Amino acid sequence: MPSTKRDQILERAVSIASVEGLEGLTIGRLAKELNMSKSGLFGHFGSKEDLQLAAIKEASEIFEQRVIAPAGSSEAGLDRARAITDNWLEYLADGFEGGCFFHAASLEFDGRPGRVKDEIARVTGRWYVVLEEQLRRAITRGQLASDTDATLMAFELHALLGEANWAFRLFGRPEALSRARVLLHSKLAHAQGAGERRTA
Repeated sequence: MPSTKRDQILERAVSIASVEGLEGLTIGRLAKELNMSKSGLFGHFGSKEDLQLAAIKEASEIFEQRVIAPAGSSEAGLDRARAITDNWLEYLADGFEGGCFFHAASLEFDGRPGRVKDEIARVTGRWYVVLEEQLRRAITRGQLASDTDATLMAFELHALLGEANWAFRLFGRPEALSRARVLLHSKLAHAQGAGERRTA
């Protein structure tokens, strides 16, 4: 489907926000970058907050397309959890200009109540639940031990992904992504092995 003017605006908006934060995303800045008038942009977004919320929606759709949707072709349970984390690492490597959009946005707005924070929390919370759900399915299928704490494991996997993004972007260490992949696979393989030993 051909991209619309709004699509093109949001593509640039997300790129800017990934580098400079959502607060750095203004109607004036975006108008200058796109060689548009402010009034033209106001026709698409009535306020800075509306622009920020639209950028979050655009970034979430990109994440869904890059990370969540492709994992759907893997078997539900441990294979799908592994696919989600693998896709996530690839997204960190070649996604937005400034790295993980939502990692940056979460740090920027975690202490600032309002619609923007609420939307960031809603979107990112949904992906956390998707990962946790696949771990729960792995437990019910006997791929993980029955006493596995799916919530804790999802937390650990998510923490590794966040650390990988931080080391990769802040220190310019591409090996952080490959190390995270090794650790993620090792964590899942170890948990799977423990589950298989208990059911043997």
